Amino acid sequence: MIECIFTIDYEINGNGVGSLRELVYEPAMRLMTIFEKWDALFVLFVEVAELEKFDEYHVNDSFDNVRTQIREFHNVGIEIGLHLHPQWANAHYEDGRWYLDYSEYNLCALPRMRVEQIVRRSVAYLREILNVSDFTPLSFRAGGWLLQPTKTVAEVLAVAGIRVDSSVYKGGLQRSYSLDYRPALKNGYHWRFRNDVNINDRDGLLIEIPTYTEMVPFWEMITRKRMSLKLKSSLKSGGVVRGSVRRKTNCLLDFLRFSYPLKFDYCRMTSDQLIAMVGNVINEDKKDHKTYRPLVAIGHTKDLIDLDTVEFLLYYLKTKNIEIVTFRDVYSRISGQSKVLSE
Repeated sequence: MIECIFTIDYEINGNGVGSLRELVYEPAMRLMTIFEKWDALFVLFVEVAELEKFDEYHVNDSFDNVRTQIREFHNVGIEIGLHLHPQWANAHYEDGRWYLDYSEYNLCALPRMRVEQIVRRSVAYLREILNVSDFTPLSFRAGGWLLQPTKTVAEVLAVAGIRVDSSVYKGGLQRSYSLDYRPALKNGYHWRFRNDVNINDRDGLLIEIPTYTEMVPFWEMITRKRMSLKLKSSLKSGGVVRGSVRRKTNCLLDFLRFSYPLKFDYCRMTSDQLIAMVGNVINEDKKDHKTYRPLVAIGHTKDLIDLDTVEFLLYYLKTKNIEIVTFRDVYSRISGQSKVLSE
């Protein structure tokens, strides 16, 4: 059985450059219009630390519209997930630009007390935005995909009430941050974890529902659409590339391997790539219909340009009778299965 979860990371560019209206508010509104047409819902991963800083420094860039939009989305049933780029937690605004604290880039590498502080503050701020005093996000996505080392962050998230993570992309590798999701390739479409997000632990604190990936030759990543988005992002950020020569070399080495994880990204993939990827899963499902296959698709508001492809994917899923659901639905189904298996 296949179900699809559309997620969208609600954020500006990673270095703080860009307009909330252009990169967040307007793309999310256009996406909502399409999903309303198809009577479907998506998961909005709100980058909370970033928004809190816009609020703190009174940077008047459609901030009030963004707050209202998040609240309105929540009211109509859009699932609000927690997304964190911790380099924003100590950010400051000066002379018309943001200065981010890249020493805190990986939440998992911070001391437990700092992790607790950032998570607690972010959940509290989400509650303030939504005007719901007891709101707790069900799902979490780490900034930069970084959920290693796992143990401390998993414990903190579980205590905060979060039950689902979607930070993993199977086959992922980032040498600069010691991230290695290649061992997760042996796992199924979802699993529980505790000390290491790669390891299936039936008594785990959280459920991992990774962004769906397919391992492909690296040259299949080089498409006109993908390169165009990369160029657009570079131009909007002033052509600034952060990092040392060693880090840039590591990024190149991460990419230049024969088999590379192609993420189920409805903003960056072509319609042919998206349909081929889903088609492969459909063929797999025909051979084994009993396995539950939740497919997490990812997009970013800042990349949301080709809306025709998004609508075509929604149409295709409908023709194949693949339901579009949220993490709430998936968690309910998986938890029910786990309960049956334990009885």
